[in-house]
Amino acid sequence: MSTTVSGLRAALATALPVCAATLLLTGLLSGCSSGADAGADAGKGERTRASEKAAARPPAPAPDADAYRRWGLDKPLAPPPAPPARKLTESVQAGGAPLLVRRVPTRDKVVFVTIDDGAEKDPEFVKMAEDLKLPLTMFLTDDIARAGRGYPYFDRLHALGNGVHNHTLGHPDLRTLDPDAQRRQICGQQDALAKRYGARPALFRPPYGNYNDATLAAAGGCGVKAVVLWEATMQINDMRYAQGGRLRPGDIVLAHFRGPKELKGTSMTRMTANMLRSIQKQGYTVARLEDYL
Repeated sequence: MSTTVSGLRAALATALPVCAATLLLTGLLSGCSSGADAGADAGKGERTRASEKAAARPPAPAPDADAYRRWGLDKPLAPPPAPPARKLTESVQAGGAPLLVRRVPTRDKVVFVTIDDGAEKDPEFVKMAEDLKLPLTMFLTDDIARAGRGYPYFDRLHALGNGVHNHTLGHPDLRTLDPDAQRRQICGQQDALAKRYGARPALFRPPYGNYNDATLAAAGGCGVKAVVLWEATMQINDMRYAQGGRLRPGDIVLAHFRGPKELKGTSMTRMTANMLRSIQKQGYTVARLEDYL
């Protein structure tokens, strides 16, 4: 009798840790399995959740080859792959230190188009973005965006599904400002964009790419989850690269809302066509930054 009880106790002592680990991983209230089965079930659950999340997204519109030809491009951009199940910023605590992102860690053959400031408000660019179903991310400076046609211009781009994020109130070199002044520049634009678009932006880009520890602290305190820099800069006809002489997976491309005066007679739509042609030629397509960050 005592031998049977001892054997039963030993069996329970061996089984209970495995059962507890399985419950923790799977959330089930009954049933136990071996450690190997538990790990497989957990991995299967993660893949299932990712598949369900991808399936819940509306399908991307089919590229319109005729529209691309109208804008001087030989063929449409390839559809981007399904984005990851988790965004990088999901690990950032509210009010905590933001991520500093120069390039998105991915093996996908995608890059991300970001456009700064807001000086040029060419209505043809809105039509181009709509025709091409081009995903882009805007970083707007309040003083610059308000001039001329003002925010209604960017409202039209936002209505197409493009993100509007923070590039300060007045475009200063933040490293020259004290912490309170930096906070006013960042939080002030957070407030302005939240009032207009209904949510405080998760992303922030410091003017000129210049920042210091006070910038990161201010950004986190203002609700920013990621400070976004770049690895490639669009010029008039092609790009300059921070490293090497070509794009890499996950590169963030910097462009600006600029017109013929700044682009030596080239329109913003022509500059964008040049950029997309270079992206295609290098074997990449454009994905939505907010799906990864």
